[in-house]
Amino acid sequence: MSATPDAEAMNGTNKVDSELPLKRSSFPPDFLFGAATSAYQFFFLSLCLLSAERIRDQGNGDVALDSYHRFKEDVKMLKDMSANVYRFSISWSRILPDGRGIPNPEGITFYNKLIDELIANGIQPFVTIFHWDLPQALEDEYGGFLDRRIVDDFKYFSQTCFEAFGDRVKHWLTINEPLIFTWIGYDAGLGAPGRCSDRSKSPTGDSAIEPYVVGHNMLLAHAQAVQLYRQKYQVSSP
Repeated sequence: MSATPDAEAMNGTNKVDSELPLKRSSFPPDFLFGAATSAYQFFFLSLCLLSAERIRDQGNGDVALDSYHRFKEDVKMLKDMSANVYRFSISWSRILPDGRGIPNPEGITFYNKLIDELIANGIQPFVTIFHWDLPQALEDEYGGFLDRRIVDDFKYFSQTCFEAFGDRVKHWLTINEPLIFTWIGYDAGLGAPGRCSDRSKSPTGDSAIEPYVVGHNMLLAHAQAVQLYRQKYQVSSP
């Protein structure tokens, strides 16, 4: 898309008065087109807890777009868009309700169906292991990413995903936007778990220390998961 300069554009209105045709052939043959989602975007929780009046219909994320039941429709839309990649996250709590232990077979089955449906429609699955939806059980037990124990639990969750889906998933992302998760959750107090030094926003937290502790533990968790995958699950190219 391109715009030719005119008076309105020069005045900063950025009006687009012409469009140039853009085709897939304009991109390299191996260019990936796709879409992305997260299992549960916790900004919603922040809005509900801190500014409930901003949720007009008082809804929550329990059902959301109901992809759990309508994933085939989602895949069809992706195919209709000519997407060849779909990036999605795996809900830690859906796979491991207590954060660790025996995997939930229904959760495994759901993601197997989604992955198989994507591949059957010529769409590559790109999987994000953690997109900010930490199991409440781990937050309650030891404070989640504030505690070093999260490293081993994240490694176990990653291993569970690799073993269940790694035969078909070849592209993994460990943690979505770790800096943003750290900042809004432990410095600004705007996202879960909503901790910060500003007592008008949160009764607990230390913005001068906690973001660095959380960031450090996230880096360790990332490193453990990557090392595990490379040593045990990654298939080397011939």
